[in-house]
Amino acid sequence: MKLILFSLLLGMGTNIGAQILTRDAYVAQYSDWAVAEMKRTGIPASITLAQGILESNNGNSTLAVKANNHFGIKCHKDWTGRTFIHDDDRPNECFRRYRSAYDSFKDHSDFLTRHQRYAFLFEYEVTDYKNWAQGLKKAGYATHPKYDKLLIKIIEENKLYRFDDKKYKPEKFLAERAQNYLPIDIDDYEINPFGNDIQTYNRIDYVVAKPGDTHLSLAEKHEMMPWQILKYNELDSGREIKPGMRIYLQPKRRKADVIHKHHIVQEGEDMYSISQEYGIKLKHLYRLNNMEPGTVPEVGQELSLRKRIREK
Repeated sequence: MKLILFSLLLGMGTNIGAQILTRDAYVAQYSDWAVAEMKRTGIPASITLAQGILESNNGNSTLAVKANNHFGIKCHKDWTGRTFIHDDDRPNECFRRYRSAYDSFKDHSDFLTRHQRYAFLFEYEVTDYKNWAQGLKKAGYATHPKYDKLLIKIIEENKLYRFDDKKYKPEKFLAERAQNYLPIDIDDYEINPFGNDIQTYNRIDYVVAKPGDTHLSLAEKHEMMPWQILKYNELDSGREIKPGMRIYLQPKRRKADVIHKHHIVQEGEDMYSISQEYGIKLKHLYRLNNMEPGTVPEVGQELSLRKRIREK
């Protein structure tokens, strides 16, 4: 039996004894927060609850109990908060640790709203939990092949969609009548929003192309649409994907990271390869340097990567 942290006063955990949370008890305890986050960010409460249920095993997982982490979110480079080391895909992986379960719910919402790869989800209605579930799978939130079906099953079996209805009036759930659900085997799937081979530069997720990679194979591997690979990497001109090339999984930006202000053109480079190296949209790289689209840079030329060059 595990010590369960029941959340009081916005989830500040207090050990009250050995007890296992049931599915109904989890919904009763956290539904208000899921609804509040839905109103704040537009993420369906049913989706938030279903992900919390699935990824924390009804709040009973090691991450939920010891780190208040209900959504299996790993540290990643942009995390500056507390951490919790836990064996997952590999030994001693870094996960986010929260002061309260409430902070975990809030960070889950912020995580989805901050990262561009999930932006398309917010085009769906808040009541369209099926498309949201399918979209999370496509965006690569988790690698289980039936991740979307698991979420939908949890939502429909527990009628979590009722929380997405603006007219819904919260019910009073009683722990005494909570049913005992069989735990989900959380070791059967990988909670990994970014994937093991995904890196980040300029706040953009990317992978390094390997021999044989195509936009179709990369899209399938990372559960994206082929047009996304083409668009994000400006490959619609038929440019070949070569081994070692950065392939972005999110749109490139208007300028490079702050640590890269200039680039000296080397032999064999062109404006496109430079735009891929620094994660800058090609048209913005031309604009920063007051160059007409299609202009070939000279070897040794210094290109500005962040500020537009003043015209003489």
